[in-house]
Amino acid sequence: MAASRANQERIQADLVASQVMNEELRRNLQTHAAEREGADQEPVTRPREFPTPFSPEIVDAVISTTLVGPKVTFTGIEDPEAHLTTFHTQMMLVGGSDTVRCKLFMSTLARTTMDWFTSLPDGHVTSFPQLTKLFRAQYLAN
Repeated sequence: MAASRANQERIQADLVASQVMNEELRRNLQTHAAEREGADQEPVTRPREFPTPFSPEIVDAVISTTLVGPKVTFTGIEDPEAHLTTFHTQMMLVGGSDTVRCKLFMSTLARTTMDWFTSLPDGHVTSFPQLTKLFRAQYLAN
């Protein structure tokens, strides 16, 4: 039963990460299509389909398709400082701007931590340091 639950949680985390990457790929395709149409035209961006804690600058940031995201997951029962350390280490290896770090950090959250993240006010998160501060405040007791 525990193995089945762990497998189910892993599948859920993979699904969330896949959905995030699919959305980013759609944005990249739209940006490339706009670039092909002419440099004078503004990139096409889809309206947000649901509220997000990220500011518009973070939402609109494009992540390179060659960037490999972190391979860690935080469900709320792990050590939050260890999760942040692992995330920072992996991001240091692949690079990425503050906005990219925000988006990729979101992809490491699963279960109740994703519920916490999506419960933040719309447009509230404006930087990665702010996101890590909010994360620490929420999960420091762990």
